[in-house]
Order: sequence, then structure tokens, then C-alpha cells
Amino acid sequence: MASLDYYAALGITPEATDEAVKKAYRQLVVRYHPDKNPGDAAAEIRIREINAAYEVLGDPEARRSYDRLRYGPDPRVWEEEKVDPDVVLQAMEAKLYDEGRKELFGILMKEVPRIKEELTIIRERTVAQQGYDAFKEPVIAERAREVLDEFIADELRERRRRLLNVAVRMMVTQRVVGENDDSSQRRMLANFEEEYRRGMIAGYMSALELFYIRK
Repeated sequence: MASLDYYAALGITPEATDEAVKKAYRQLVVRYHPDKNPGDAAAEIRIREINAAYEVLGDPEARRSYDRLRYGPDPRVWEEEKVDPDVVLQAMEAKLYDEGRKELFGILMKEVPRIKEELTIIRERTVAQQGYDAFKEPVIAERAREVLDEFIADELRERRRRLLNVAVRMMVTQRVVGENDDSSQRRMLANFEEEYRRGMIAGYMSALELFYIRK
């Protein structure tokens, strides 16, 4: 299974302007249009790749999401000619986890008073459970799940939605999930959402750990 890099599919670099993206797409569509290549299976595959790439890169917001996701923990995943779909999926899950972690960590670093409030609540719960203070991850994770949504403004929530949708589209073009398999795509989207939230919990923990002092 050959990987599909959207920029390579349009013959442009990640530095290309939005206008350059449109120009490249128009030129390639004319060149590989089925009417000009009747019966050419290779041209048919190529036009599908071109359309898939432009569907994302032609939308500035979707393009920004793609740029956040295309550089995974191991870039070779997207470059090798033959890749195990499970490896591609795991790389995407890891990337989304990291995006969630960085997002919430960054938010909390701008709200130090809130971090201290959270630590007070967590300390009280921990002492009530075991009789002494400690940085107890299960207690912190439970609190994180209670308050995660409080930290996410509508704008960030919408950006996350776009990011996850682009992640699923990328898995379609990598043939990890079928293009017309809507139920599998929905399950994948739900799984990606969960990975992102797991990353947010990790970001919450990391932020609080920086300010935790045992009493």
C-alpha cells in the first residue's frame, strides 16, 4: 500500500500558498480527467488521489489540521511504500494523543491560579481516601475527566472536530478504513476522540505535577 502525501499528490511543497494549491489542482485535473484518459486505470487512480488531496488542502482550516497531523512520531510511516495499516493507525492515535496533551497543557500554563485550585481539590480528595497527601494519578485522572470540557472554548472545540475529521480522511486515503464504510469511520472517529481526550488528561496531569508540592 503506497502512502498518500497530499502535498506530493498535488506536486507542491508544504510552503505552497493557497493560490498555488488551487493552481496545481486545476492543472492536474485537466491532465488526468477521465474524458482525456478513457480506459486508463492509472489516470483514474491518480484523479482520485488528486481530489482527495485537494479536498483537504483546498480548505485552509482542514489544511492546518493536516499539517498538524502529517508529521507523526515516526515520519517514515508516511514515506514507506508498504506499510502495515495497523502501524499507520497506531501512529495516528499516538499523534492525536500528543496533540490533546499539548493543547490542555498549554491552556493550563496560562491559568496558574486554576492549577492551584485544582491541586487543592485533588489534595483534599487524596487525603480523604488514604489519610495523607500524594500525587496519586487515579485521583487526578478522575478529576481531569470531570473538568476537561471547562477548559475548552467553542473555538477550540470546533478546531478539534476539524482535526479529528481530517485524521479519519487521512486513514481513508491510506486505506486503513474503507472509503464507503461509514460505520467503521464513525467508530474510528470515536476512537480518535477518546485518544485525544486521553492526551488531554495527560496534559492536565503534567501541568499539575509542575506545581505540586507535597504537604
